[in-house]
Amino acid sequence: MVRLRAGHVLSRRGGLLGMLRPLFTLALGGRLGDGLQYMPWLHIVDHVAAIRFVLEHDDISGAVNSCAPNPVTNREFTRTLGRVVNRPAPWFVPRLAIRAAVGDGAEEILFSQRTVPGVLSAHGFSFRYPVLEDALAAALQR
Repeated sequence: MVRLRAGHVLSRRGGLLGMLRPLFTLALGGRLGDGLQYMPWLHIVDHVAAIRFVLEHDDISGAVNSCAPNPVTNREFTRTLGRVVNRPAPWFVPRLAIRAAVGDGAEEILFSQRTVPGVLSAHGFSFRYPVLEDALAAALQR
């Protein structure tokens, strides 16, 4: 049995980018808290490919991280997203404001998880978008 644990899936159809793109397009984007928390991420093409990969490999079992091989902090993520949409991302949302806005959900937003795809890599999985800037550009392309 496989337990697939997915990072933030980057897609133009919604999810994290669906929430962030409008803010960043209006130059209202920025880091969350101190920005030092790691954010696992991957492009939707790689996520779908990872699902197929584990279904096709009977020798894979247990926990499998479906995330890109190059983890980034929230600060790196927001800087890169700002660069991709050609807008500065100078703002930040303080921890207290996040907690006030989302309550218990703040911990999920501020939680740091430096996740790597160890099982996928060990079994020879190849990522189409291993670099964040390339993944964001592809996900936001029309």
